[in-house]
Amino acid sequence: MQRLLKEWGKDQVINVGQRSSLYKTIGRLNESGLIAVRQTERDQQYPERTVYELTAEGRDYALTSLVEMLANRRNEFPTFPAALSFAMLLGPSGLLSALRERRGALSSAVGELRAALAEYASAVPRVALLETEYQLATTEAELRWVEQITDELAAGSLTWSDEDFAAAEDAYLPEA
Repeated sequence: MQRLLKEWGKDQVINVGQRSSLYKTIGRLNESGLIAVRQTERDQQYPERTVYELTAEGRDYALTSLVEMLANRRNEFPTFPAALSFAMLLGPSGLLSALRERRGALSSAVGELRAALAEYASAVPRVALLETEYQLATTEAELRWVEQITDELAAGSLTWSDEDFAAAEDAYLPEA
């Protein structure tokens, strides 16, 4: 299962993680009645293999959860915005350096996502690639934003100092 998820590129949007955590997840799904053992197989060359299937309750739960995840916006607390909230600690040059590195990583990711879409476009229906299209769109948007901020930092139009924070502290924090 882990190998198939990786082959299908789903490890880019699902944390496949360790094999042990996959087994724990399967165990929890089985215990809660969302999946059930269909059969157990044994090939001479390979260890015993258990084949699972969705139960009716599992199918209903999966479809309800899917609609909820697609329909409702949820704050997922990614680390990048959290780091940005403390970016001032690096100073303008430190932030510029970090964002230039991120820009390179984002640019590479855009190329990889475009290549993946091109590779799979003729092999699978487009609906099977929607998550890759979404990743490409969000990565391109982030790249544009990072480019804008690095340009502003490099030009000196986005800057700050310790004195700026001291003044803000005096203006916004009540005296003790």
